[in-house]
Amino acid sequence: MKGIWTYSALLPAIDEKVQLTLGEGNTPLIRSRRIGRLLGMEQLYFKLEQLNPTGSYKDRFAAMAVSGLLAQDASFFLATSSGNTGAALAAYAAAAGMQCFLAIVDGAPSGKISQMGIYGAQLFMIRDFGITETVTAGLMEALAKLAAQYHTRVEISAYKYAPLGMCGVQTIAYELAETLGAIDQVFVPAGGGGLMLATVKGFQRWKEQYPGFTMPAVCCVQPEGNNTIAGALIDPRQAIKALKKSSTAVSGLQVPNILDGNGIKESAGHVTLKGALVQDADVYQCQRELAQYEGIYCEPAGAVALAGLKEALRLKRVRRSDRVVCLVTGHGFKDPGSAQRIFSSASCHYFDRYHDSIAHIKNSIQ
Repeated sequence: MKGIWTYSALLPAIDEKVQLTLGEGNTPLIRSRRIGRLLGMEQLYFKLEQLNPTGSYKDRFAAMAVSGLLAQDASFFLATSSGNTGAALAAYAAAAGMQCFLAIVDGAPSGKISQMGIYGAQLFMIRDFGITETVTAGLMEALAKLAAQYHTRVEISAYKYAPLGMCGVQTIAYELAETLGAIDQVFVPAGGGGLMLATVKGFQRWKEQYPGFTMPAVCCVQPEGNNTIAGALIDPRQAIKALKKSSTAVSGLQVPNILDGNGIKESAGHVTLKGALVQDADVYQCQRELAQYEGIYCEPAGAVALAGLKEALRLKRVRRSDRVVCLVTGHGFKDPGSAQRIFSSASCHYFDRYHDSIAHIKNSIQ
């Protein structure tokens, strides 16, 4: 048994008979070849979570969550998603022979919706869900009541709602600690804060197992249009707070409600917490740079950590000599609309004769 179960000793006990895996985890950690050099950093690394089975780190969550549901003989479950959680849960539910009902964030990218549907999940998109606080909170409360009525669970990738599943996400930290050892800082994109909290908890759990491990600082990076957590980590005088409405266009990070934000501060322990706020335009620029400078194709949310690193460098909150990891969380195929900002098929040259194409290539080379 592989996948996240490589770290079974550090995970909640689940009977091996129902430990489900599609090969998630053990994602590549690559050293930057070009962006690091441009930033004056020799030890910049990217953790390629977009190479998980369904294209995001949420597969770690789904493996743990659905295994837990199998352990309690559930025949179906409910969930909410802006896309990546839903795709992961739909895939693992299919592998488990289980029904999956997904409430979808209003305006979720078409690529993610199609992926969820292809795996066989039943999908329901709700107006303003995931955008306004009142609709989001109301729906989550209603789903919780429905799940209790049918003796199942609502799987939401946040400790507040699904702590068991989130333990699977902690394996990212285990892999980083085991592969790199000493790390100065990890940059983590955040919407509701679940990934940030999982990273913190993961390093803490590793430290318990290996006392000689030196804890890295963990930086929570958010678009300014969804500043629920990062601002409070930058300035302690600010409070972690919900928004009436999220205004960022970065899919997956439009989470106006406080999910795991307060838990981040409460669970910090010996981990140094930092924050960074970035503009959507800078995120899209980093998405382009990751593709064209490093060969890493990610969705915009997957480029948020790099945008946060650039902001931290600008403000001198990270040293260029530091060993830094940026989490790349989701694949570019997830959000085909965002790819249009980088390249349109209209830019592809068309020729009636191949001789003309050769001439054009020669002119381009010259």
